[in-house]
Amino acid sequence: MKPYIILHNSVTLDGSLTGFMPDMELHYRLAGDYEPDANLIGSETIIQGQEMFGNGIPAEVPGDFVQPDRNPVLPLWVIIDSTGKLKGMLHTCRRFEYCRDVILLVSEQTPEEYIRHLEERSYRYIRTRGEKVDLQEALELLADRYNVKRIVTDTGRVLGNLLLDARLVDEVSLLIHPIIKGREAYGMFNDVTAEVSLSLTREEKFDNGCVWVVYKTEYKDPPQA
Repeated sequence: MKPYIILHNSVTLDGSLTGFMPDMELHYRLAGDYEPDANLIGSETIIQGQEMFGNGIPAEVPGDFVQPDRNPVLPLWVIIDSTGKLKGMLHTCRRFEYCRDVILLVSEQTPEEYIRHLEERSYRYIRTRGEKVDLQEALELLADRYNVKRIVTDTGRVLGNLLLDARLVDEVSLLIHPIIKGREAYGMFNDVTAEVSLSLTREEKFDNGCVWVVYKTEYKDPPQA
């Protein structure tokens, strides 16, 4: 059985993911309140984060080749990287103090050189069938092997839309900011092709004008068991 998946994002009133400064403290506080076993992240999000907030990629040291010994309450970072884009960069994720450790989701077509790179550094990975990562298979294996029962993902439109189209999202959590981007909006759900019905389960207002809404999902054609 796959983990319970929460899609959590900060958006404008018209659903844009970009072009504004979210209340990051509130965003991450709400995400943390879910107490996830893992955060699901796309490789492009890691790269963009390094470009925005990093000061270059530091050299690896011997400690980067072993799994960290951290509080098991901390979430795992589960990163999708079937092409090996993060080679030479993963240690920056492993060093993050609020990350228990990193698990990679890769595929049959992932370069063997990248697999050796992961194994030499004691990174755990799940390899699925096909050219790209089979999300359904990967998430079921993640639950079975690592007892991951609850996942939060907040990494933007591409991964979020893929998860919705695969009918894998159980809950949508939106922190709506009092801003309208109009023509400049980068709509969070613009590429979703699945028909998704939503049932409101929570609504909360904050002094900064933000509204937090949480919905349960229901799909017209649920995935096959």
